[in-house]
Amino acid sequence: MIGVESLSVAYGAVQALREVTFEAPPGRITAVLGANGAGKTTLLRTISGLVAPREGRVHLGGETLTGRAPEEIVRLGVAHVPEGRGVIGEFTVEENLRLGAMIRREPAGPLLEEQYALFPVLGERRRQGAVTLSGGERQMLAMARALIARPRVLLLDEPSLGLAPMVTAQLMHSIRDLCASRELTVILVEQNAKSALRIADTAVVLYLGRVVANAPAEEVARDERLRQYYLGMVES
Repeated sequence: MIGVESLSVAYGAVQALREVTFEAPPGRITAVLGANGAGKTTLLRTISGLVAPREGRVHLGGETLTGRAPEEIVRLGVAHVPEGRGVIGEFTVEENLRLGAMIRREPAGPLLEEQYALFPVLGERRRQGAVTLSGGERQMLAMARALIARPRVLLLDEPSLGLAPMVTAQLMHSIRDLCASRELTVILVEQNAKSALRIADTAVVLYLGRVVANAPAEEVARDERLRQYYLGMVES
């Protein structure tokens, strides 16, 4: 389980997160929602060690993650798929996956085949350059590169960004299946709140860096006031 306790983050005089507290249980999807600038991406970057908090801590089970280097957090089982996918276009699909497998001290072959079974289209395109993939295929590759390390926690930042509605639906279905089959803890940041709430178990709504709701996803989906927060319609 990932636990976030009283997390505060600032960029100079700008307060990005303010005493954020929530838990993301194993085998469940926790959606983090909010308008642009709510602090969603900063939250994931802080969990994965890319941003140092001013106050508070993050823990994975009994391990404190706060203050550790990003590569150490990866070794503890946290994989982060950032916004924009971040695959290396000049590399083939398989070369991108082998990068993700480097952290595992075991032959890469079985790890690669595991990802090709999860995402068959990647197996078909394994020798192609990543630059030739569609947006949806690149997102699958980014997820597969994270999953090949067999993490306990998967942090997903805007996975549906720029994707067609049908591709988004397929991607969300894949995330739900992965969570159920692997007992993954998933923290999903999404601007597409409707899609995220369909697959999430719990929703955390951020507004100006603060948690304004932490409740079952179906409850958040029904609440008109909360919809105004994560759609960015609430005045300061």
